Amino acid sequence: MKIACAAFTLVLGSFPALAQNVKITPIGSHPGELCANDRAIIFEDPTGVRFLYDAAHNVTGGNDPRLGTIHLVLLSHMHGDHVGDLKLKAPGEGTCANSARVPAPNSTTAEVVAAKNAVTLTTRAMAGFVHNKVDAIRGSGSKPMDFCPTLAVTVPVPAACSSRIDLGGVFTAKTEGAQQGVEFTIVYSSHVNDVAPALLTKPQQDLLKADGAQLGYGPPVGFVVKFTNGLVVYLSSDTAVFGDMKTVIGDFHSASLAVINLGPNPGLFQSGAYAVNELLKPASVIFTHVNEAATEGGKLRANSQTAALIKQVKAPAHLAISERTMEFDGKGKCVSGC
Repeated sequence: MKIACAAFTLVLGSFPALAQNVKITPIGSHPGELCANDRAIIFEDPTGVRFLYDAAHNVTGGNDPRLGTIHLVLLSHMHGDHVGDLKLKAPGEGTCANSARVPAPNSTTAEVVAAKNAVTLTTRAMAGFVHNKVDAIRGSGSKPMDFCPTLAVTVPVPAACSSRIDLGGVFTAKTEGAQQGVEFTIVYSSHVNDVAPALLTKPQQDLLKADGAQLGYGPPVGFVVKFTNGLVVYLSSDTAVFGDMKTVIGDFHSASLAVINLGPNPGLFQSGAYAVNELLKPASVIFTHVNEAATEGGKLRANSQTAALIKQVKAPAHLAISERTMEFDGKGKCVSGC
């Protein structure tokens, strides 16, 4: 009997280790593939805190069944393919190179925040935009969305609110009864932050068009997220290479997993290997925002730009395959789903 109990205790003791992994699930246009318009990713802490990183064009709306519980929505910048001026018509429709999408006049970001009663984590400038769009979705009879009363919240929050932070600011979210929360730091992104014109009022569109101008909402941002199992993740957003990748994100935050946006605008197809190998030096890297049909049948296309970059990267590189859940331990190693 003692031997049986000891064996049971040994087996039981192995379960907490498994439970301490962070789950990462990309939500893209075509299940099982990494496609041109894919950006959105769901993260789940071992304590149950769940957040969506850039709703983008990858959800069918706020109640997309693939989302499940969402406590926070991170917004990196106001380009349409991130804030979400379009939404997915249906998973799998269109091609991997050009998914079928329809207008989202209030943005997919606001749709998810409104449907999930979630916290928006972004700068104050971009939060103001989300507030107005959520209010438009809910109608005039609802209480206006506002900033969260504190910089540390317990989720789910009683009412949708947004973080009151900017570059360098820290926001924490924890579940009821958890001893520790998930810590979010807003970091620099070397990019632009012009809003998608379709999300502006007609008078504002006309005013900007008259001068060939675009409307910016302050600086774009990336994020460093510290999970309760010790994993530190850098979410690059769209960015060029910049010095803080080493000094702030690598040296100070010691990010062990880097989620890197590629695509032609940030230029990281050309400079990404240097950024990962010499500046960030993470234990692992996930590539997303590839702006190409990077996979076929779930396998990396050998002639893709993504494949060419991966050959240059020293750290284990993983693809943000839609609806495939990866699990990472506290040191940044993928232990399942990669």
